[in-house]
Amino acid sequence: MNLVIVESPAKARTLESYLGAGFSVQASVGHVRDLPRSGLGVDVEKGFEPEYVTIEGKEPVLRKLRAAAAKADSILLATDPDREGEAIAYHIVEALTARKRSLRERFHRITFNEITKSAVLEALKEPGEIDLPRIEAQQARRILDRLVGYRVSPLLWKKIKPGLSAGRVQSVAVRLLVERERERRAFRSGAWWRLRAHLAANGGIFTAELAALDGVSIATGRDFDERTGALKSGRKVVLLDRERAEALRARLADATFTVVSLREKRSKRSPYPPFTTATLQQEANRKLNLGARETMRIAQALYEAGRITYMRTDSVTLSEAAITAIRSRVAARYGEEYLSPSPRRYRTKSRSAQEAHEAIRPAGTDMRTADELGLTGRQKALYELIWRRAVATQMADARLRHLNVQVDAEEARFRAAGKVIEFPGFFRAYVEGSDDPDAALENQETVLPDMREGQTLENRKLESRKHETKPPPRFTDAALVKELEADGIGRPSTYAAIISTVVDRGYAVRQNKQLVPTFIAFAVTGLLEDHFPNLVDTGFTSEMEEALDEIARGNVDWRAYLGEFYSGGDGLEARLVEREAAIDPREASTVRLQDLTPRVRIGKFGPFLELERNGDRLTASLPDDVAPADLSEEQAIDLLRKRAEGPDRLGEDPDSGETIYLMEGRFGPYVQRGERADGQKPKRASLPKNMRPEDVSLATALKLLAMPAPLGAHPESGDPVKVGIGRYGPYVVHQSDYRSLTENDDPLDVTFERAMELLSAPKTRGRRANATPLREVGAHPDDGESIAIYKGRYGPYVKHGKTNASLPKGTEPDEVTLDVALDLLRKRKERDATRKAGGRRGGSRKKSSRK
Repeated sequence: MNLVIVESPAKARTLESYLGAGFSVQASVGHVRDLPRSGLGVDVEKGFEPEYVTIEGKEPVLRKLRAAAAKADSILLATDPDREGEAIAYHIVEALTARKRSLRERFHRITFNEITKSAVLEALKEPGEIDLPRIEAQQARRILDRLVGYRVSPLLWKKIKPGLSAGRVQSVAVRLLVERERERRAFRSGAWWRLRAHLAANGGIFTAELAALDGVSIATGRDFDERTGALKSGRKVVLLDRERAEALRARLADATFTVVSLREKRSKRSPYPPFTTATLQQEANRKLNLGARETMRIAQALYEAGRITYMRTDSVTLSEAAITAIRSRVAARYGEEYLSPSPRRYRTKSRSAQEAHEAIRPAGTDMRTADELGLTGRQKALYELIWRRAVATQMADARLRHLNVQVDAEEARFRAAGKVIEFPGFFRAYVEGSDDPDAALENQETVLPDMREGQTLENRKLESRKHETKPPPRFTDAALVKELEADGIGRPSTYAAIISTVVDRGYAVRQNKQLVPTFIAFAVTGLLEDHFPNLVDTGFTSEMEEALDEIARGNVDWRAYLGEFYSGGDGLEARLVEREAAIDPREASTVRLQDLTPRVRIGKFGPFLELERNGDRLTASLPDDVAPADLSEEQAIDLLRKRAEGPDRLGEDPDSGETIYLMEGRFGPYVQRGERADGQKPKRASLPKNMRPEDVSLATALKLLAMPAPLGAHPESGDPVKVGIGRYGPYVVHQSDYRSLTENDDPLDVTFERAMELLSAPKTRGRRANATPLREVGAHPDDGESIAIYKGRYGPYVKHGKTNASLPKGTEPDEVTLDVALDLLRKRKERDATRKAGGRRGGSRKKSSRK
């Protein structure tokens, strides 16, 4: 019997359908060993020897694999064809042979770029061995990450705020966000005016923009200095303000508009290369509004189902079989005229291309569409994107005709540009940035009416328009991935994780698809720039990535490289010792912002403003929704003033006589009854989202403070039905049964009847008790009750009855088997029992190290 081991149950199911009798396919459910979650886990004195432990929840998986391996004649490791896949395979061997070294000779490595029957059967013909240099590169990467994270992060806790973290790649990505935010803060807008003419010729109407006056160009955005908002020095342009633009418009209203020049040229556009990981993430973000992590999750599912090739790659190469299949599909679907004259073969330019050897494309050679495969939802949308991009690579160039027209009216010269698609070529399949190529073709064209030089045009309308320069845009997921790739930072398998880490750890928040760095990101970046500049230097980090690539090629010794990085004369260890005493905590926790008199400080409970005036120290919390680039002097002073003046007094509570205040806090406005006394916290109530502070009266405040307020008695139990406003918004409750109010419900006016209507409806939203499971795992063997996986605030977790257990980091919900779920639940119950008994936290980890 042959045992095939893969990472995920989904991949196992696909392989089982290809392999016949004589093969058993088992899943490791991701990594089985890793460095310990707590502690460094690396013995620096012994040549950076890693101390691996079995990942929590994986012992049942390993028991099952050991039993299967003991019966197998041959064990084939079919994990993914990249560094992580190689590492999983290596650790499976180490874990399964720790007690029985004689098993090692049965293990073989097979790889395939797509999970199709032909690719899998072909791989079985040539089994190989684990690539040890690649393992060493992956191991060096993990140890580098651990050294930076576990040595630098405690310094941030001491100097800025507890709970912060630094990372080898994470900190560089954060710096990119911070630098862009600094540019936005330093930006000064420049304004200019232009004229637009609506002209008619031979029955057609088009627009032309004012380009020059008396032969001197009109100023445009590129003529302005971003830091001053004024024209750049030495620019010989005409800057129109509103008054001058309006005067010119009035004077040209009756002028004669004459065509003085017609210039026509033709161009062609060639298709883009097929997708790499980075370009797929960028286009999925632009076209489908998917984040990098979500894109990779969907792509992983498509890959494991045998729909696409491996999705972690920086190669743009297509196999000859794929090129032939694509060309056949182009001819059949679009016609021979849409086929490129000869096959297009793309070559990867990056020296670091090491993850896989082919671009992302539909798997196999039949090039079936999403509809033919029966795909739906986001899987369909992403597959169609990949299919269209791949098909476009073998299509003909698009041919375009451009027409540039110059029109004179007295001393003013106007210009218009037209573009016509003479032959769409690959545009029929793929237009970058659009998910509807046919609709995009129309937007690509600007048709001008027929004209001749010397022809007089009819001026239908002349309007003046104000323009302003815009600050550099914040990064989106797509833009950040593009920047990381351009700087040589990260690799295909890490882009999504980098962005997720930056957001999850509070260094950036998402606003309208943009990644906005927080004040904490500014403080951490400032400290690292001042004291550990290499850790946030894109060039240094890129060199580290190249060194890891050289380790993977077998050209660099991994222990020697780690020794130079950490223990060398100017290594991290010496730098930490040297700089720790030199870092002043007050300075480190102060955010330096241009043109702001008050200081921004990072405190225990978040960022706050600080200003010393007349010997007094004024402070005020900063609202969470204020971005560093947008905090103005006026806003900062206003926040400090309001804090100094104290809260608005709305009146007195007629029952208690206590003062009712309207206050502003970190999480928004709220009302408060009385003041803190004897350590007792006064009653507070947040304002509903749709309520403005200026609209809050004493009566409204009293209603809010009375919540949760009774609406009536439940007809069955007689217990009160109440309405309240909690951390997650307004709700109604009966006993312990909660329902959220909808956006159309006003908690101040909700009726008993409406509350009963909501309570009688099934639970559809809310937190754990109200959530819809992501997946049913199976029935518990003890009581037959369901075990399911839910999405929680801090990640997915498995639930049985009242017991919840978080999934180990990096474990996908689809990968969790019943055995894994039962083991997680058992360990959670053991920990809970230990805590109740007053003992120390239990649970031991099994240690092992690379031999």
